[in-house]
Amino acid sequence: MRKKIGNAMKYIFLSVISLISIFPFFWMIVAATNESVEVTKGTLIPGTYFMENLKTLLASDLQYINAFKNSILIAVVTTTLAMVVSSAAGYAFVVYKNKTRERVFNFIFLSMMVPFAALMVPLFRLFSKFSNLGPLKVIALNTPMSVVIIAVATAFLIFFFKQNAQTFPKELIEAARIDGLSEVKIFTKIFMPTMKSSYAAAIIVTFMTSWNNYLWPLIALQSPEKRTLPLVLSAMGSSYTPDYGMMMTAVVIATLPTALLFFLMQKQFVAGMTGSVKG
Repeated sequence: MRKKIGNAMKYIFLSVISLISIFPFFWMIVAATNESVEVTKGTLIPGTYFMENLKTLLASDLQYINAFKNSILIAVVTTTLAMVVSSAAGYAFVVYKNKTRERVFNFIFLSMMVPFAALMVPLFRLFSKFSNLGPLKVIALNTPMSVVIIAVATAFLIFFFKQNAQTFPKELIEAARIDGLSEVKIFTKIFMPTMKSSYAAAIIVTFMTSWNNYLWPLIALQSPEKRTLPLVLSAMGSSYTPDYGMMMTAVVIATLPTALLFFLMQKQFVAGMTGSVKG
């Protein structure tokens, strides 16, 4: 009897927590279908104003579609480069052994303790000089690459891939070397396909982080046409008379790419975060 009561209390507790977690998303979707007046009243009944809110959003001078394209471009390029660079670094820290390996890794790991706020001014001064350095103009301020470049090799991703690379069967590497494969081919044709679950988890985390990034794009992207979605959404809330229906419509659309990516790769994400290896 006590066991049944205990299980019932657990289910009730988990149900309440689930409802609390889901409610903000439910309210966001409902608000996107109502007028601004209805949103401020706190209505929880879906309306029929979604298309009007969407038309208002697209007709505004916020350049929402352009910001959406900028966010997609930056998030996709950042994720792609980060998977190659960070995974190669994590793989190298496990496979190639030398005296300074642990020192270098500890130095990288310690960089996680430095808050980004402490790096903003040095980064701004550094990237502001690239506009006068010829080929480095592509990563100067007010370019998409100025946002991408600082997220390509992060301490977290290198640490994540290093921990997962430790579970990679070393016998496969030795067998591939005996067969005459180069180190690059071992990494691209054996390691990367075998660690697909780890890559899936890293892709989701990196894409979401890049998609929601606000502080550095606010500093680096100074032109209105270069702004990303978080900057546009922030501008919506800073107006004198915010249109909450339009804002919630914009937020719903901005949530779709990350939600879709997560649901498509959910199983691989769980497997990757638990450190499993699948062929």
